Amino acid sequence: MRCVPLARQLAARYRNLGEAAEDLEQVACMGLIKAIDRYRLDQEVALSSYAVPTIVGELKRHFRDRGWSVRLARRMQERVAAVSRTRDRLGGRLGRSPTVREVAAELGLSVEDVLEAHEAAGAYRASSLDSPAPGADDDGERRTRADTIGEEDRGYELVELAGSLAPAARALPAREREVLSLRFGEDLTQSEIGERIGVSQMQVSRLLRRALDRLRAEAA
Repeated sequence: MRCVPLARQLAARYRNLGEAAEDLEQVACMGLIKAIDRYRLDQEVALSSYAVPTIVGELKRHFRDRGWSVRLARRMQERVAAVSRTRDRLGGRLGRSPTVREVAAELGLSVEDVLEAHEAAGAYRASSLDSPAPGADDDGERRTRADTIGEEDRGYELVELAGSLAPAARALPAREREVLSLRFGEDLTQSEIGERIGVSQMQVSRLLRRALDRLRAEAA
């Protein structure tokens, strides 16, 4: 119980990383219990000193295994943490935000490695699809991130099909091309097409069937 304040103090170091303070204190106390289980009374080091590495290790393990919304390889997680620490340290030393090249030189990494770490850091905390989309307040609209997600665009497929069928359609008689355009372009029924071109519905049905058969033959 005398060491619990120490566990809380160590947990407080990680308080600004997005995890609840109560959760971090519980993790730190679990680390303290593990240290007590391993501690031997005949050791020359005090329990408080012995427990610190175990508690810190438990906290780091918590962030590594539980904190990330998208699990990254441990090597990448460690690089993200190293880049973050180095950026803060250089910022204090330089009095400004360090450049990517300066961070890379300090860590002995390539610029691409640092940029990859910056991008990977976004995997730590996921954003809700119901949260406001970036810039939504600027245009006065209540758009969410879900509104910005793309969907399958059938237009590309239609363009490809039109390009394939155009030569075959040009080989059809004018009347059959007109019937196809009214049926599939303007989405008219056979009765409406018949009224438009002055023929019966049965004749429209025969024209459509004949036109489609010729299209298939020409396309083949």
